[in-house]
Amino acid sequence: MKYYSYFPGCSSSDGGSKAYNWSALEIAKALDTELIELEDWNCCGSTPYTSLDELASLCGSARNLALAEKKGLDLVTPCSACYVILGRANASFHESPELRAKIKEALAAGGLEYNGTVRVRHLLDVFANDIGYPEIRSRVVKNLSGLKVAPYYGCQVVRPGPSFDHPEYPVALDRLVDSLGAEPVPFPLKSRCCGGSLIISEEDAALELIRKLFDSAAGNGAEVIVTVCPLCQTNLDLYQSRVNKKFKTRFEFPVLFFTQLMGIALGIDSKRLGIDKCIVPAGKALARYTGA
Repeated sequence: MKYYSYFPGCSSSDGGSKAYNWSALEIAKALDTELIELEDWNCCGSTPYTSLDELASLCGSARNLALAEKKGLDLVTPCSACYVILGRANASFHESPELRAKIKEALAAGGLEYNGTVRVRHLLDVFANDIGYPEIRSRVVKNLSGLKVAPYYGCQVVRPGPSFDHPEYPVALDRLVDSLGAEPVPFPLKSRCCGGSLIISEEDAALELIRKLFDSAAGNGAEVIVTVCPLCQTNLDLYQSRVNKKFKTRFEFPVLFFTQLMGIALGIDSKRLGIDKCIVPAGKALARYTGA
């Protein structure tokens, strides 16, 4: 068994991406890995809070690092934004004596301390590099041969430096898709932004970014899009109908979390993976593998 402290993040825990959390826990169990949810964790602050009050955001994230340090395990999150923000707090703690002093002072007020020993990691990194592709391939019970998948990383997960993958031409998700028997199609926009929270303030600009992603996926023959980011999944799934209305297109891409695709290949029931929670139905694309 492999053990990790687990930070699900707000969107996967209580928000609209619960299926990400469900499927992550299911496949971890299937791969003899235990994701131990961090007790009393708090929101990482996400990107907006960082831009409003950087110090408060760093201290809030550092509280999670302090809680994780007590366990002595790597801190793993499935959320790209949480990965970036927690990693940034960790880097700031190490690199800036001034910020380190302020973070320590804030933590002490809450009866906590942090010594900088926690390693912040994304769940994709754990499955790709700790479990490994050969082991995952050996656990596949429903080979996904014939399924054409656009592997979408989004703009955050590979950007913190140093990261576990190339910042512009990542391959970890492609190789993971391949280990399931599916075909990762060429996807030049795999690390481009989907618009993120821009969809709220500048919808037209965000919809244009999403359209470009769909155009690229369609042009390369993808049947489904698989992502590692809760916000990317929400944008591409929830706003696909708006893209079609605005640009007179007919995209019907199921947008899955990579953990859901892994779960199908590992023989886990699709309902336990939350496949039915997708707004754009995935049943047709996955029918030959799920028996639905």
